[in-house]
Amino acid sequence: MNDAMIPAAKPLIGDEEREAVDRVLRSGMVAQGPEVAAFEHEFSAALAGSRECVAVNSGTSGQHLGMLAAGLKPGDEVIVPSFTFAATANTVAVTGAVPVFVDVDPETFCVDPEAVEAAITERTVGIQPVHLYGHPAPMDAIMETAERHGLWVFEDAAQAHGATWQGAPVGTFGIGAMYSLYPTKNMTSGEGGMVACATPELARQVRLLRNQGMEVQYANEIAGFNNRMTDIHAAIGRVQLTKLPGWTATRRSNAAFLDEHLAGVDGVVTPVVRDGAEHVYHQYTIRIEGASAAERDAFATALREEHHVGCGVYYPTPVHRLPSFGLELDLPVTEMLAREVISLPVHPSLSGSDLERIVAAVSAVATAGA
Repeated sequence: MNDAMIPAAKPLIGDEEREAVDRVLRSGMVAQGPEVAAFEHEFSAALAGSRECVAVNSGTSGQHLGMLAAGLKPGDEVIVPSFTFAATANTVAVTGAVPVFVDVDPETFCVDPEAVEAAITERTVGIQPVHLYGHPAPMDAIMETAERHGLWVFEDAAQAHGATWQGAPVGTFGIGAMYSLYPTKNMTSGEGGMVACATPELARQVRLLRNQGMEVQYANEIAGFNNRMTDIHAAIGRVQLTKLPGWTATRRSNAAFLDEHLAGVDGVVTPVVRDGAEHVYHQYTIRIEGASAAERDAFATALREEHHVGCGVYYPTPVHRLPSFGLELDLPVTEMLAREVISLPVHPSLSGSDLERIVAAVSAVATAGA
């Protein structure tokens, strides 16, 4: 048996990325400059339906600036899923607004439109759907609800570069969207984020906010931040963008293998892809059906320690129950998923033998626990 650990995720940085960084370093312009501008244009054309894109220093920054650019103010409410990374809610809360947590679909892990509808109050101004693990949220239903109630929609596409819903790319439905470029995402800029904007006005506001409130040096129009992306990071991102289609195809192929070979494993529920959805498999997330959190954690530990298969739990604590929010809410699907989910390796570096080892490991641990 091969004892080498199969990593849960593996950033792919090659000679092309190194050469791009060296090119920037040789140029002498390493802060926000021509590489950032080129990256914004190329990202827009490739992934954001030609919407104007603004590069920032992290996905969280992009989401925060998007909330501010949307006009979010203290006391406003924004509907968010609780089964997500904390940044989704944090970027609402740090503006002084209130994240209103709702439940999700047990099969796609994305926000439940009926739960969104039920959570709307007179203080609701917007909805933040999350395209979790790379599966698009049901944007037709979400947009219909938003339009009927006069709400804006800002998409959290941190994990969903290239995913589509009914033929349209994620990030092209609401007033704006954020994509993360963190090292473990489907593509990276080393660290960074991108904001896709539906209008020139929103894009200009995000640009002002990322650069101390100014477009012209020392002519600060508003109070802003230093959330700029460097040309070094943009150069990495530009190279990664050209590789993303091939990597996505490999992720889908790896997921198809896992779908086929885990389908009959007792107690293991493989991910669902809705009709009209194109999944990009940032994570391949299974459920250990009926497991307690302790049983799921033991399953994950056995995968890592006994079979050397890396895995992750995203996310073990619903955001509403984190100490930063500390809320007691009735979100049964979210609580179930937080107990049952494990994400298996699906990244493009996996070999055929790696995939076979993952299947064998999951089957062995499931059988042992039966």
